[in-house]
Order: sequence, then structure tokens, then C-alpha cells
Amino acid sequence: MTTIGNNIQGVLDRIARACAACGRDPSSVRLIAVSKTFDAGAVREAVRAGQRAFGENYLQEGVQKIAALQAVEAAGPLEWHCIGPVQSNKTRLVAEHFDWVHTVDRLKTAERLSQQRPPHRPPLEVCIQVNVDGGPTKAGVTPAQALELARDVALLPRLRLRGLMGIPDPAPDFAAQYAVHAQARSLFNQLRAAGLEGMDDFDTLSLGMTADLEAAIHAGSTLVRVGSGVFGGRSYPLSPPPLTDSV
Repeated sequence: MTTIGNNIQGVLDRIARACAACGRDPSSVRLIAVSKTFDAGAVREAVRAGQRAFGENYLQEGVQKIAALQAVEAAGPLEWHCIGPVQSNKTRLVAEHFDWVHTVDRLKTAERLSQQRPPHRPPLEVCIQVNVDGGPTKAGVTPAQALELARDVALLPRLRLRGLMGIPDPAPDFAAQYAVHAQARSLFNQLRAAGLEGMDDFDTLSLGMTADLEAAIHAGSTLVRVGSGVFGGRSYPLSPPPLTDSV
């Protein structure tokens, strides 16, 4: 097994142990392997190890990998998650190429995704990004704004509102990590209990990364986004790859 394959197994073992510790079924938590800055060859190694869902932050880079990896989809389609910021004038890349987008925090962005989603593709799976802990460097709506945005997004055609996503600021220990993720879970429960039209599939909490996935799982996360834990440390470019779109 390759190093990436070993890493994936290690992350799956962590997920299983965390689920056992809080009485959850490991199948209730899915791993999204965050492949940003790693090339298509690294993703192929992960696919050979059984991984099928990948997260990308840089849209143009992600689209290039999606195209490069179409040939490995004979065993079933790969699933591509946009987990980076989506500017309104870059929505076409997401709408045309990705299966999920976790970072919707404005109605304008959601409307453009809805308008630009090709009719031959299934609805785009959408999570609303919430800045639960008020981190000054983090995107996302405030908890107070989440209900109104969810109500509007849920009614848009060609989108399927699935849940909430959060990226809290780093916390020093398990208890502090859990406390923030638990706030996201509480908000998720509030929105689901509201019974809004178009929210029949509202079942997803995208919380937790390499450093805090255990706390996120204890709080109820259903998708954990793990990059360095799968692919190793990454070297960032001096500036993100250029984002292009033809509107």
C-alpha cells in the first residue's frame, strides 16, 4: 500500500475510534480527502486506495484535476466537493464541474449557481457556511443570518440544500474544539426543526479537519475534510492559482 493509502487507512481508523467513543456508526461519517495543491497523480493514489470523494479549494486547479481523472471513473464516478470561497463571478466553474459546494454564504452566489447548473446534471449539493465562533478571518454567515439564507437557498431550482459547514479558528484542546462544533450542531438542529420548504434532504454537517476530526465527530459531523492527514504536508504557492470563468 502506498503512503497515501496508509494515511487514508489511518484516518479511517481515527474516524472509527471516534465513532465508537461516542456511540455512532462509522458509516455515518464520510471522509473528504482535501487534495488542494496536490497533483492528479496523488489523487490517483488515493483512488487506488479506495477513496472516492475529494475536496478542492482552488477552482481552476480543481477543474483541471476533474478533467484529468475522468479516466479513473470506470469503477464509479468520483465525487468533487468545492470547499473554498466562491466569488460570484466564479460560480460557473462550480456549477458546471463540481458535485458539492460547502461554502455558500450569500444568496447572490446561490442564485448564480442555480442559474448556471447544467440541466443534464443532478442538482448541486449545497452547504451553507456558518462562522459559528465569529473568527475574524473566517467566511460564512452569522448564526443569526443562517435561517433566512437557508429559507431562500432551499427554494432555488437545480440546488439541493444539504446542511451546514464550518471552519472555526484553531482551538487548543478537545474540549474547546468540541464546544465550537457543538454550537454548529445546535444551529443545524434548529434549522432542521424549522421544517422549511425544500429542506427534506437537510442531513449534513461538514465539520472537522485533520487536527480536530475527533471533536467534530463527537459533536455530530457527517463529513470530515482531511488534507494533510491524507496527502501529507503541503507547500502553498505564493498566490492561489488563477480563477477563470466565462460568464
